[in-house]
Amino acid sequence: MRRSMSLSTQLLVLQIAIVLVIVAGTGAVAAVLAAQANRDAYRDRMVAIAQSVAGLPTVVDALLAQDPQGQIQPIAEAVRKSSGLSYVVVTDDHGIRYSHPNPDRIGEMVSTDPSVALSGKVQIETQTGTLGESWRVKVPLRGPDGAVIGIVSVGIFEVDLQAQFVDDLPGLIIAPIAAAVIGVIGSVWIGWLLRRRIYGLESEEIRTMLDTREAMLHGIQEGFIAVDADGRLVVVNDAAARLLGVESDQILGKDAAEVLDEELARFLLSGETAETPVLSGERVLVVHGAAARVKDRDVGHIAMLRDRTELEETLRDLSGARSLADDLRAQSHEFFNTLQVLSGLLETDQTDAALSFIHRVGGGGALPAGQLLHGIDDIEVSALVLAKSARAQELGIDLVVDPASHLREVEQDDDLLTIVGNLLDNAIEALESRGGRVVLRISDDVAPDRITVSVDDDGPGVPAHLRDAVFEMDVSDKGSVPRKERRGIGLTIVKRVAQRLGGTAVAEASAIGGARFVVDVPWAFEARSPR
Repeated sequence: MRRSMSLSTQLLVLQIAIVLVIVAGTGAVAAVLAAQANRDAYRDRMVAIAQSVAGLPTVVDALLAQDPQGQIQPIAEAVRKSSGLSYVVVTDDHGIRYSHPNPDRIGEMVSTDPSVALSGKVQIETQTGTLGESWRVKVPLRGPDGAVIGIVSVGIFEVDLQAQFVDDLPGLIIAPIAAAVIGVIGSVWIGWLLRRRIYGLESEEIRTMLDTREAMLHGIQEGFIAVDADGRLVVVNDAAARLLGVESDQILGKDAAEVLDEELARFLLSGETAETPVLSGERVLVVHGAAARVKDRDVGHIAMLRDRTELEETLRDLSGARSLADDLRAQSHEFFNTLQVLSGLLETDQTDAALSFIHRVGGGGALPAGQLLHGIDDIEVSALVLAKSARAQELGIDLVVDPASHLREVEQDDDLLTIVGNLLDNAIEALESRGGRVVLRISDDVAPDRITVSVDDDGPGVPAHLRDAVFEMDVSDKGSVPRKERRGIGLTIVKRVAQRLGGTAVAEASAIGGARFVVDVPWAFEARSPR
């Protein structure tokens, strides 16, 4: 099969064709305009000469004399020779010639209609006379009283005009040819430059690469974003748009610092390559960066995004479930020991001792759920608090629910679970090395259509100067910490969720001696469908 022309050759041929057409068209228009300008110049010149001859007193007096041709002919010939015109003819009011380049024609009637000029008007046109076709001007010749007494006709042969145009033609041709040569050279250079810019790829190869790129970018499950050397977003795939909570076509081409969260934008623009967790919106993302290089030249920075939020929530839930299972196993073992004691007492007929033992151990159990979840009717929130309590108990922390708590079942409680879970995690982490007490209170009856969550602990508390900053990334109740420890993520997420819902999150001093975190958010309560 015959191979088609390459992209650069096609572009070169098209550019050369465009240049030649434009140059040829421009040259033709320039030639036409030059010819017209030449005719216009001769017209103005002929009008001026004809009117000058018609205004000569000698010509007027001679025309009124008995033998005018003897005086008019020399004047007309002198004007013709000095002006370079083809002829200067003077007639009387009957059209009889008194001057002519051919003396034999003097005294004869003019061969063209003199009526227009004899009527007092200037006549300009191409006519064919005894000397041939000429571009001529006829003006009336007036006597002392203003009456028309004759005509002055001057002109130049059309062949002379054409000959003059031909003489000027080389100059009109050379300029377009020079422009065409420059245009062709420029087209060749542009083709070479374009081929270099596209790395010698052909159109089919470029289309295949683009199709493959789009399929890969939109098919991978991990987020992928890229910025150019100026910090503008040039690539955002579907997964990245989902993780960032944006539409890719709304942020493409914009400055990363303007449309991305501060920490993610700083990571991209700084050129970091290490794998780092960052917070974007309410998601914890693991970001892995790399420099974008083309032909050993840095053209920007790329980053792969993975969502760690769901993983961390799953791990937390799994940890809570494991702790709950361990506590239930211990509780089961304790209950089995209790049954063995009762069995021994009953077998030895120690009925009074068995009753005393039952009263002494009471309800027992590691998780007094009825007391712990007092007032919290939402099943998912109850399960979360129960799991957190199991973990706290394992660490020697007493987690209790304020008896004044009140929470009915709510729809779409994911945000509420995020707030409660992160606040409890923060309080437990603050006490994990020393033990202590955590008090949770959830109220939906303090104000209409609002939920207030407060978590108190008796730990070291939050210094007054850190109570605003504690909700920022990498800031804990102990101050700023290195990024790798990521201690401020939970509280930052709580703050962002509260702000998105239109509420507030604040840190205060607790009445029991430590820190108190209060989140107040509006909530639209609806009847839940039966579970």
